[in-house]
Amino acid sequence: MPLYWGLARTGSLLDFELTKASPDTLNDLLVEGRLDIGPISLVEYLRNADDLVALPDIAVGCDGPVMSCVIVSKVPLEQLDKERVALGSASRTSVRLAQLLLAERYGIEPDYYTCPPDLSLMMQEADAGVLIGDAALRANLHHAPKLGLQVHDLGQMWKEWTGLPFVFAVWAARREYLEREPEIVREVHRAFLESRNLSLEEAGKVAEHAARWEDLEPSVLERYFTTLDFSLGANQLEGIAEFARRTGPTTGFPADVRVDLLDTAPKG
Repeated sequence: MPLYWGLARTGSLLDFELTKASPDTLNDLLVEGRLDIGPISLVEYLRNADDLVALPDIAVGCDGPVMSCVIVSKVPLEQLDKERVALGSASRTSVRLAQLLLAERYGIEPDYYTCPPDLSLMMQEADAGVLIGDAALRANLHHAPKLGLQVHDLGQMWKEWTGLPFVFAVWAARREYLEREPEIVREVHRAFLESRNLSLEEAGKVAEHAARWEDLEPSVLERYFTTLDFSLGANQLEGIAEFARRTGPTTGFPADVRVDLLDTAPKG
């Protein structure tokens, strides 16, 4: 919502056909060429980097805590070796980050399985669970503390381990579409940057609006929206490179995969 808030306010992009779908579906549409520009998870971008160009200075990430990507555990993480860990999401990037941190930072290999993002169900069958999004926010802020469970923020864990920001998703254009319609891509990019900036200026209003549909307080949502890092600059690119180096060969992309950024200077 923080990235789209300003588009609704200004009427930007009304001349374009917009597609609303889940993050996983948007990933697939962009990769398959049925979407020209859109958000895509970091792992899927890196797997398809030859076909995509990232839009600079706009992403969804964190530089420290992220609040909405967490491991909830009954026991200290060091005790999870060979124990069951539920993956409550198909999120390819968050799950891969959690697996990387547990394997390399804590030296453990849990027994992973996938299940619905329901904390109480997870804790009946596993010693820990990985949650993202709204389910993670609710678990982090409400349910886990009441149940005496430990909450480990993936963004904070990555920051402490590497000293770098983490990027969960980027905005990208298909390379052939950019070659065909460079000015449209730049116009969309400018509109999203303006929308992002307006949203951060009006974070309280965005949170009040979002709270109508979420089981979370406006103050919590405002803290969440202002905790997220919506930029994609040199530090974020360094974080992406470190993630690729550590995970690429086992995740479907080269360890030295190149992130091509849109040239925002108009031609001519």
